[in-house]
Amino acid sequence: MPPMKNPRVGEVRPSQVIFSYGVGALVDLPHLSVIVMGLDDWTVDGGLARVIEEERLLRAVRSQLGSQVQKLLAPPALPPGNGPVDPFSDLARVGVPVALFPRWMLCPRCQRLSPLSSGLFTRSRDDAFHPERTRYVHVGCEEGKQPIVVPARFLVACEHGHLDDFPWVEFVHRGPTTCATQLRLIEYGPSGEARDLVVRCDTCERSRQLSDAFGEEGRARMPKCRGRRPHLRDFDPQGCAQQVRAILLGASNLWFGDTVIALAIPTESVKLAQLVESKWTSLQQVPNEQFITVMRGMTPNPFSEFIGYSDNEIWQAIERRRAQAQSGESDDPVDLKGREWEQFAHPASHTPSKDFRLREVAVPSGFTQPIARVVLVERLREVRALIGFTRIDAPGEIGANPEGSEQRRMTLARKAPAWVPAAEVRGEGIFIQFDEAAIQQWLSHEVTERREEQFRASHTSWRRARRIEPPEADFPGMRYILLHTFTHALMRQLVLECGYNAASLRERIYARNPKEIDGRPEPMAGVLIYTAAPDSEGTLGGLVGLGEPEQLRRHLQAALRDAMQCASDPLCAEHEPSVRGTTVHAAACHACLFAPETSCERGNRYLDRSVLVSTVEREDLAFFQ
Repeated sequence: MPPMKNPRVGEVRPSQVIFSYGVGALVDLPHLSVIVMGLDDWTVDGGLARVIEEERLLRAVRSQLGSQVQKLLAPPALPPGNGPVDPFSDLARVGVPVALFPRWMLCPRCQRLSPLSSGLFTRSRDDAFHPERTRYVHVGCEEGKQPIVVPARFLVACEHGHLDDFPWVEFVHRGPTTCATQLRLIEYGPSGEARDLVVRCDTCERSRQLSDAFGEEGRARMPKCRGRRPHLRDFDPQGCAQQVRAILLGASNLWFGDTVIALAIPTESVKLAQLVESKWTSLQQVPNEQFITVMRGMTPNPFSEFIGYSDNEIWQAIERRRAQAQSGESDDPVDLKGREWEQFAHPASHTPSKDFRLREVAVPSGFTQPIARVVLVERLREVRALIGFTRIDAPGEIGANPEGSEQRRMTLARKAPAWVPAAEVRGEGIFIQFDEAAIQQWLSHEVTERREEQFRASHTSWRRARRIEPPEADFPGMRYILLHTFTHALMRQLVLECGYNAASLRERIYARNPKEIDGRPEPMAGVLIYTAAPDSEGTLGGLVGLGEPEQLRRHLQAALRDAMQCASDPLCAEHEPSVRGTTVHAAACHACLFAPETSCERGNRYLDRSVLVSTVEREDLAFFQ
């Protein structure tokens, strides 16, 4: 039986295509390693890729990628409840395209190392009912009968997002060669580390330890980056002057999704205007009122949510929204948090919708001085769009400087994309607004200013060590460090009682100094702790219930009490912001403040228990007395 064309090789959840296995990411399957291909290879026609409506986020994406981006699409997937699918039908091919990478494979029996293009390894018979069994075998192995080969677990990458196979031939021969190479990767120790691995050429009997490719000295020996973009099947036309570095297959810094996140909030107070705004991605193409009349008679009806409104009313609302867009009367697309802050800081004036509902409650007794407002977010919808990815350094480490971010962000397609993948989740949360006068008073203390200079120096060293220019840019300041630390301390406490695991809680920090942004002089000092789930209804009120005054008071007291001591004290409390470029945190560690990387905006940086409460090391920095 001949091999199937474009066989299925595995499956992941649609949301993982945004968070973990986006374009350019490597997916480790039972017997293979594959790379998710660029948007040029995706099939999104036929209604299998659902349009996600969120106009604010779409404008933010356009500001980053260009005005040609027309919509946000969920990854292509079969609709729920479709029933069993014939594995030999076209529907069974619905999904995200991938390609084998790395192309070099290793036979674990005879230790032969060779690229797939050599023909040494053969794909075994496809199993349509068990796609996870897809594999390659070494038919002519002298050590056994057709052993299953595995991907070579070493690659090379650079800070500009390029990825390539490890240069095995050039590495073992210490440069270009005309040798008719036959390689083996021999393991001399049980550890599996690079120092126990030797690459040997059977033809010329040259060999070299793999450890020579690692470390600063090893990186200097590696060749220049070729600018390879395997997810686009090409090489960067602009080339690349970076030095590649050896990296392990499956390393955590091999892929970081660069995403833009927005909460779906109503920007209009009239219900019809809200509906038009929420569906604007689709409605902006409506040519006239007659088109609405015709489409309302179709099945399915794209205007099913406009029940109670005439065709003329809908058309007039579309015309008003179109005129507003043409006149430029809209929010700053980059400042997504600004509009969210306006809603949270003034909950009485918000307009409830099916995806956004707020309820203000009293500030817990004993915390009325540092905390100005507590708002329970009973419903929220988070939409996240993937606009690119980075390697080696996460986008949050690069910072908000557009020039530095775009230089290191790898594109999703060969041409400017007309759409980007997105995912939406629904949930609930707790918003806590701090008193601005208390924040300003704490920031004015001399000891706080000295601590800020320590963090600033650590921030600069961190960026300089990672060759991020300019190294002193994008420092968040002590306001952010205070709010960030408070959020981590409270999240750890809430996890103990809310029933969700630590990775399901997320943070959103609203920190802005007065007059930091032209035209928006209002400072921001607040935090949103929320949870969201990819199902249709989201969560069930467990987190909101912990925001009631008495419950929240108990959790705030417990969180601050626990922050005073750490199981790693006194070492944790004595930790200062590093000037060696290794860390950008002070009194914080895995035993007290660190959160899962999916929960934290800044990768567990800019944290310091001593800015919250007194520790065994110092008492003069504490915001909470």
